[in-house]
Amino acid sequence: MEERIKLIQGDITTLQVDAVVNAANASLLGGGGVDGAIHRAAGPGLAEICRLLGGCEVGEAKVTPGLHLPAKYIIHTVGPVWKEGSNEEAGKLANCYRSSLEQARLHDCKTLAFPNISTGIYHFPKQLAAEIAVRETRAFLASNPVPETVTFVCFDKVNFDLYKALLNT
Repeated sequence: MEERIKLIQGDITTLQVDAVVNAANASLLGGGGVDGAIHRAAGPGLAEICRLLGGCEVGEAKVTPGLHLPAKYIIHTVGPVWKEGSNEEAGKLANCYRSSLEQARLHDCKTLAFPNISTGIYHFPKQLAAEIAVRETRAFLASNPVPETVTFVCFDKVNFDLYKALLNT
């Protein structure tokens, strides 16, 4: 199964994959970090499409076309804001990964790329977030043939090194 999980350090908006996951905010209308980068790269039409979706709950995922991205789809998921673990943040983050993977399966996305959800301005501890991401992805792939490949895309070296250690690469 581990051959189905890849790791790179780079810019998720440039990847040739069936779907990229956007670490979105609840409005889905764009923001900072990965969310802002994806909205800028996809073009202004993305906000118009997202406006019609009526937002998204924490831990859930919604799908839009990739527009100007190389990816066919964008799977928007809303990660939790870290509040010292007092608000079921770990479970909500796990739901982000499960919901996104399920949307990829439903849309027959053979290749999927994840950013580091909630580890930027939402301040989720990077080590714990990486452990949740890897655990949930491994569990999903163990019982589902699609997606065929999941790539964790780390923008920064700290996250890259954490994932590298967890994946033993």
